[in-house]
Amino acid sequence: MSLGPINEARFQRLTVMIVEDSQPMREVLRALLQAIGVKNIVDARDGNHAIRKLSEYQIDVIITDWVMEEMDGLELTRWIRNSEHSPDEFLPIIMVSGHTEAHRIEMARDAGVTEFIAKPLTGIGLVQRLVAVIEHPRPFVRTDNYFGPDRRRKIEPFDGEERRASELRDRDARQTPPPTKAHSHAGS
Repeated sequence: MSLGPINEARFQRLTVMIVEDSQPMREVLRALLQAIGVKNIVDARDGNHAIRKLSEYQIDVIITDWVMEEMDGLELTRWIRNSEHSPDEFLPIIMVSGHTEAHRIEMARDAGVTEFIAKPLTGIGLVQRLVAVIEHPRPFVRTDNYFGPDRRRKIEPFDGEERRASELRDRDARQTPPPTKAHSHAGS
């Protein structure tokens, strides 16, 4: 599978952690990653094991299953995004799951997952998600109850009241007339 020189070079330098409780599925993911040129692969059998390994390795991307005993992929994602002990709250997280109902995908998104792949996965799907997180990273957003990649995928025009402070300041600055110079009549 030819990926082009930019992708191949980037994949070769990546360190990817696979978090999956099924040994056969870890082997499938490892084989797919190796086929596209990823050389540095770290395995973890669940979220707790992944957290321990995150303290030992500099990881660039995590590919995690959702459903695992001990600590599942959602709990791992929330820990990475929100724990004061997280080594990198911005770490790209690709979730792999056979549970693809819309409400589950929304739960993953709302936990801070960067990308989602449905099982059974394909090499092309994996490459697309890796390219997305590496070459087209989304900005991160922090609110009172969310931290993670911007959940909006489409840029749509907004027709409503603007409530963001920065937008209000910009609007007010555009609407305020420039100050006029006071004319001095001294000596007249």
